[in-house]
Amino acid sequence: MKRVRLFSLVLLAAMALTQGMGQTIERIEPPSWFSGMNERSLQLMVYGKEIGSFDIKADYPGVEVKTVIKTDNPNYLFVNLDIGPDALPGTIKLRFTRGKAILNRDYPLLEKPSGMARGFDGSDVIYLLMPDRFSNGDPSNDNVEGMAERNNRSNPGGLHGGDLKGIGNSLEYLKNLGVTGIWLNPFLENNQPSYSYHGYSTTDFYRVDPRYGTNDEFRQLVAGVHDKGMKVVMDMIFNHCGSGHWWMKDLPARDWIHQFDRFTRTNYKASTYMDPYAAESDRRLMEEGWFDVTMPDLNQGNPLVENYLTQNSLWWIAWAGIDGIRMDTYPYPEPDMMSRWVKRVTDEFPGFFVVGEVWYDDPAHMSYWALNKENSDGYRSNLPSLTDLPLCFSTHRAFTLPGANEGMTDLYNLLSQDFLYPEPHRNVIFLDNHDMTRFFTETGNSLDNYKMGLSFILTTRGIPQIYYGTEIIMEGDKKRGDGYLREDFPGGWPGDKKNAFTGENLTPDEKQAYEFTRDLLNWRKGNGVIHTGKLKHYVPENGVYVYFRYDSDESVMVIINRSDEIKKLMTDRFSESLNGYTSGTEIMTGHVIADLSSIELSPRTAMIIELKK
Repeated sequence: MKRVRLFSLVLLAAMALTQGMGQTIERIEPPSWFSGMNERSLQLMVYGKEIGSFDIKADYPGVEVKTVIKTDNPNYLFVNLDIGPDALPGTIKLRFTRGKAILNRDYPLLEKPSGMARGFDGSDVIYLLMPDRFSNGDPSNDNVEGMAERNNRSNPGGLHGGDLKGIGNSLEYLKNLGVTGIWLNPFLENNQPSYSYHGYSTTDFYRVDPRYGTNDEFRQLVAGVHDKGMKVVMDMIFNHCGSGHWWMKDLPARDWIHQFDRFTRTNYKASTYMDPYAAESDRRLMEEGWFDVTMPDLNQGNPLVENYLTQNSLWWIAWAGIDGIRMDTYPYPEPDMMSRWVKRVTDEFPGFFVVGEVWYDDPAHMSYWALNKENSDGYRSNLPSLTDLPLCFSTHRAFTLPGANEGMTDLYNLLSQDFLYPEPHRNVIFLDNHDMTRFFTETGNSLDNYKMGLSFILTTRGIPQIYYGTEIIMEGDKKRGDGYLREDFPGGWPGDKKNAFTGENLTPDEKQAYEFTRDLLNWRKGNGVIHTGKLKHYVPENGVYVYFRYDSDESVMVIINRSDEIKKLMTDRFSESLNGYTSGTEIMTGHVIADLSSIELSPRTAMIIELKK
């Protein structure tokens, strides 16, 4: 009996040793990877108590541990794997050993999907929505155990309950509206005690916030969007994480984030990057200072951080099948790292769409980040697309400046600076977004201004983006706070008295705005000359701005009359653009213009005329 008991004790001790003597691996990120990637290297971040003191081997054909990197924190191990071209999808056996202690982990190697690069171009219109504020398809996840903030729809800055299922339920509405893609504001875990609804303080880069759904639900949403013939843009943030991120209690390395003796905010002066006279201290504060108190600034100058962020974006592209990335605060991270990141993404997925949020009010600063721009300091961003804030601001001025001609001339002058961009048609253009006063509010709650502004954005050069609720002229004033720019989409919650999805209880103006937007979007969807045609515009006169989108076969004439007067527009000054065309049809009314020598203009209207030979 004693011998049996002794044998049992020895067996239990051996089991403890083979299981790591009570130690565990808490995380391995990325959680999986893909065979057939162009770049063979993969860097795993392994987290667990004293895991840095373990050795590691990989047991799988075509996979080899190349190097191991240890930091000043013994609870992390960075493992560089080589995944050869012959490595097939399967399960890699990872074996961590330290003396007699052994930890085994299975690591999934998935197949890289084919046909990934759908991309975006001038044929698209992107619909921007905030998941928490669009539609609540699953009230059961409004509050989730372990998440710091609770649902409170009465609080403009609180969680309201919108989720991925609600978006999925709305896809037919979006398709009928005429958009071709959706951009979701961040939906990854934001386990912050307050203001977690906006999503810009990520606390887990590999997990969908459970109040929005699950990773699998997001992948199902992407598939559903693709089934409707649309595409998905995922919002990402490389500049910072959330103060509630799991690693903030145990940083992978002391220099994982930028740290100071006391809270130090960025100066928000991205112009210091290209300013030939900028002080180095100002440039450093721009890059290293924190965006906000709850947003620790990640140190992209650390190669481990660069690898982590780069692999995270590649993982979401391959795993979920997204079609594009909108990168938040693009100039704030280390510029050379961002340039390398974009190249890595587009090399791996040629044609993949990336648009960077670049917040300047003038094209000279904006164009520094443009694709193929030859800057005097030698910097090349590799960034395929920019958020065209200067054009947005000019569109606001066009309909708020006191003089009609002054407003139209502002648009003309802004576009005349397109020589600064190698490819201005790549810019994403918009009337407003989640960070600014809505266009309808800014321009005096005028339906006429809305129609003219939208007509311009959907017919000028670039890739248009529409902010959710724009189609029903939702209001929102930045001065009241961000929560009022991001109000709930009516009809997205059970019991809503107004329902934009069905049109129930919309005001006459809201219905008219919706129908106008829907008709214009669906016309645009099938009009190739608007997607790829050249742009020619004429100096505004008397509050009237005229431009043409044209190619060798077709031409569309756009006339914006911002003045309060009925006008008879004599067209002889546009003869170089009208040559060969004898008539036209105004696409929103169906009115046929049999004689193009003069055109009657109603006050405060936009006319979009398909020209006929």
